[in-house]
Amino acid sequence: MDPCPFVRLIIESLALKLPLIPTKSTSHHGIHPSSTPCYAKIKLKNFPTQTTILPLTPSSDNNNSLSPPETASVAAEFHLDPAALRRFSGKCVTLCVSVFIGRMGGHACGVTSGKLMGSVQVNIDLGGTYSKARVFQNGWMKLDKPVAMLHITVRAEPDPRFVFQFGGEPECSPVVFQIQGNIKQPVFSCKFNADRNNRSRSLPTDFNLNNRGWMRTFSGERDRTTRERKGWMIIIYDLSGSAVAAASMITPFVPSPGSDRVSRSNAGAWLILRPNGASVSSWKPWGRLQAWRERGPVDGLGYKFELVTNTGLTSTIPIAEGTMSMKKGGKFCIDNTMKDTALSTNSPIRGFVMVSNVEGEGKISAPMVQVGVQHVTCMADAALFIALSAAIDLSMDACRLFSQKLRKELCHDDQESYF
Repeated sequence: MDPCPFVRLIIESLALKLPLIPTKSTSHHGIHPSSTPCYAKIKLKNFPTQTTILPLTPSSDNNNSLSPPETASVAAEFHLDPAALRRFSGKCVTLCVSVFIGRMGGHACGVTSGKLMGSVQVNIDLGGTYSKARVFQNGWMKLDKPVAMLHITVRAEPDPRFVFQFGGEPECSPVVFQIQGNIKQPVFSCKFNADRNNRSRSLPTDFNLNNRGWMRTFSGERDRTTRERKGWMIIIYDLSGSAVAAASMITPFVPSPGSDRVSRSNAGAWLILRPNGASVSSWKPWGRLQAWRERGPVDGLGYKFELVTNTGLTSTIPIAEGTMSMKKGGKFCIDNTMKDTALSTNSPIRGFVMVSNVEGEGKISAPMVQVGVQHVTCMADAALFIALSAAIDLSMDACRLFSQKLRKELCHDDQESYF
């Protein structure tokens, strides 16, 4: 099982040196750099521009005496997949960093609030970076205006990943392929089941439902069957037919009282499971995924993923949380190299872990899943991420408004579908 070449281009250790800026009211007083807001826009061809706040360093008359910044925090990252590496092969790529004075954002009329001070360019040759790290720039550079200098480090490092793709929608029990260039090789098969009794078979034998509130009680059947989505389970099999991972809906998706949507306070949940021994009916929890439908200006699918520790279900570690558009979909990502990754400071995970694309509700989905090689020691490890990807994709359907009907594969015999 060979990975695909990926490269992470990292821009870090940004710092700006500014002189005292004279004011209009007086020529002998100035603005101390620490009170001057600045930011940078970082552009690489064919990639979205990234924006970051610029830390300032004290002014000095002797540029040669400037020392590197005390911190080496990452300001921006670009993840180059095999297609991007082929596109840039044999070419010198230019990374442009533009520096602005003023606060980030724009005015209501659309005019940006920052004033361009200048820019620097770093030439990058990505040849060989898929196998060996390289540094393209590390030090101070003059802006277009010579009174200011920018410290910047630009480096690339290999980031190989396994790439998988579902052969169809998870609820249609598809084959999962490994992608290597133009080659698609089947490596897993899926079996989806919407049996309402799945919850009793999918739980670990030592799982006490009453201790942690992981699952709401069903005594009295407080919601009618058409007002709950429960019992969904997808099992991942290897080529020999052995079950290697599963995702089981452990907490049903039900609408909040007086509404037709799943709220965060009433979120549904999945357990991501691995086999506990040789028996297919015995599972061990690996992670827990919660999902709900966010209210607000953007109609979004909210999610939170936690790892289950070796001490069992009484202890979990949150490693990913976010929201994606219900209409447009998005990406489910576990990657604490990203500066805005939620919960990364609390996570034992280091580096890129996985990313999976999720289509918007009502759209046909065949998720593409990338997994970092350092997190896969065998096929069974990869299967866990396949199960997690299926769970987040199925959550898009589980969080549909209850005034809308589901497709037949997702429905029980006593429920109506729209297909």
